Amino acid sequence: METLRDILGAAARGVFPPANGGTTVVPQACHRDAGVLAFTAHSVVFTDEDPGWVYDTLRATDCDPLAASMNPRFLAAFMERTGRRAETIDALLVAAPLPGEPPLALREIDDAVHSRVGYARGRRDEVRAWEADGAVLVTGRGVGGRLEVSVEVDEGVRQRGLGRLLVRAARHLVAEPLWAQVAPGNARSVRAFQAAGYRAVGSEALLLPE
Repeated sequence: METLRDILGAAARGVFPPANGGTTVVPQACHRDAGVLAFTAHSVVFTDEDPGWVYDTLRATDCDPLAASMNPRFLAAFMERTGRRAETIDALLVAAPLPGEPPLALREIDDAVHSRVGYARGRRDEVRAWEADGAVLVTGRGVGGRLEVSVEVDEGVRQRGLGRLLVRAARHLVAEPLWAQVAPGNARSVRAFQAAGYRAVGSEALLLPE
């Protein structure tokens, strides 16, 4: 049986589920994370709930079938069924690792109290963090065990390209594909990741335990 990890690993290589309008339901990789991935004309629902319930609820959602898995009605039913919560639908991006040293100086933090680090520790495992002047970079293992990155830049040093440098620097710190979840409305962040070589592969609605 194909797993969530298999699907993500293939997507990182540019191999996606068939664009046939279908939905694949796979078990959660861990208790913490359930949700929906939407690729081109194919969705993946990762949940430990009955797959029959997923398919029945999708069919009953009054919208274009291609959009049903990300429709607010389906997501609301999914949250009610599982007792989980969601924040937003994110764009999902991925980039390959890069050789050599990062393009800016970074200092790894062992015991960070930065809000971005605390946020990551609530959603990821094996969290590591680095500081640059006016910014922080965080990596950790999230959905399906994939390695994820997030950054935060202080207000006073924004719009100088630091965010783009940080997310590119992250690619020099890893030895496997690096994933990012970015709110589509955060155009500044989307542009920074794309300029640093991350490519869009789909969208994601992540459901977390209350």
